[in-house]
Amino acid sequence: MNEAVWRAKQWRHGRAAARVLATPPAAPRDDGVVLFSMIGTRVLLPYLVAAKSLHRHLGRGRFVVMDDGTLTQADRAALAHHLGDPRILALGDVDTGPAPRGGTWERLLAILDLRAADYVIQLDSDTVTLGPVPEVAAAIEAGRSFTLFGDARGAELGVLPAAEFVARHPAAADPRARAHVQARIEAAMADVAIPGLRYVRGCSGFAGFAPAKDGRRVAEAFTREAERLLGRAKWSEWGSEQVTSNVVIANDPDPAPLRYDRYTNFWNAPLGPDVAFAHFIGTYRHHGSAYLDATRAAIAALG
Repeated sequence: MNEAVWRAKQWRHGRAAARVLATPPAAPRDDGVVLFSMIGTRVLLPYLVAAKSLHRHLGRGRFVVMDDGTLTQADRAALAHHLGDPRILALGDVDTGPAPRGGTWERLLAILDLRAADYVIQLDSDTVTLGPVPEVAAAIEAGRSFTLFGDARGAELGVLPAAEFVARHPAAADPRARAHVQARIEAAMADVAIPGLRYVRGCSGFAGFAPAKDGRRVAEAFTREAERLLGRAKWSEWGSEQVTSNVVIANDPDPAPLRYDRYTNFWNAPLGPDVAFAHFIGTYRHHGSAYLDATRAAIAALG
């Protein structure tokens, strides 16, 4: 898709998403569930669609937002009206400790701090909840962490011991992909000196973190090992946070990855009739009309 077509489709989607401003406000609940997102002014409208559509179908939770530094006073007023005056964090509020700064690390670490008292769901702004999400509700009730799988192959493998993941996932050892930090550390996963380490190739666009008093422990241990294996500069690249999110969830007690036929990433293929949740990743977000159609359907359902 050329840039002109992309921009035209983005503009059209933005016009459709703006209709969320005419929908009734959500009614957040202080019930032990936090719906967390990092956003800026550019994604305010799609974020409201993502947040309100999930809240409608889940029927639980209050909102917490991390400002990427670009939210305006008008944005904050819209958030207050539509999401019950959510708590808004700043990037500088987060002590990253041994982890890198930037690349959504502040988002993950804030989540791991919040999970000391609540079940925290990380929700990207380019997602839409299209139907009931009983698997998510069940994970919350059981105190099990969950993740959206990254792709069908990741769903096929599930949660594995680190060495078995390296042996069975061909992309982890593919030299053509080794330039990317995620492939680099996945290929080295068996060398991470954390006893009993498990891994799941998930997607941090939608992930649930069950309450845990020592919420940062695994993430900090893993980031130290990843830096030892790859070096600080490489480990600071975009994508390292997603790998760490996967590691945290895989090493929580009895994790519950979500069914990929119902919770999926959009790879420019038709969404199946059973899809309840879709993540419209940047590469294919505006291919076809799936994101536009999902956004319109979600807004219509909000009333």
